[in-house]
Amino acid sequence: MQPDKPFKIPESVLVVIHTPDLQVLLIERADHPGYWQSVTGSKDSLDEPVTETARREVLEETGFDIPAVGGELRDWRLANVYDIYPHWRHRYAPGVTRNTEHVFGLQLPSALTPTLSPREHLAWLWLPWHEAADRCFSPSNAEAVLQLPRLAAAMTP
Repeated sequence: MQPDKPFKIPESVLVVIHTPDLQVLLIERADHPGYWQSVTGSKDSLDEPVTETARREVLEETGFDIPAVGGELRDWRLANVYDIYPHWRHRYAPGVTRNTEHVFGLQLPSALTPTLSPREHLAWLWLPWHEAADRCFSPSNAEAVLQLPRLAAAMTP
């Protein structure tokens, strides 16, 4: 018998991966086909810096090693606090109902082909930012994508 899986930490990252011309990468969840999203994931430990969580999740979910692909990860200094969907609450300790999500942007030089983990994701696609926002199942993900033109312009030297 396998030991019980530890509870998820209710602190996570959302990483909007995009190109300079604001194409956005979305990936489809394997556990909920039809749910499209950006890269997301929880901290592995309480003391893991959220920037490291973002780098790790990007590598795990897309296969993109950020420095190797010429990417630039930026902390957008946005955090969303939201109710955890009831069908996912069993992953958290009893009584945990809210999550804090830190938002990052990752600009890649072009629309690269991700390597997905089939147990996590079924498909991927690149869409113009406004179409990507419409496709996101999560309201906080959609809102982050809608902020992309403003935030990308603010970060251009």
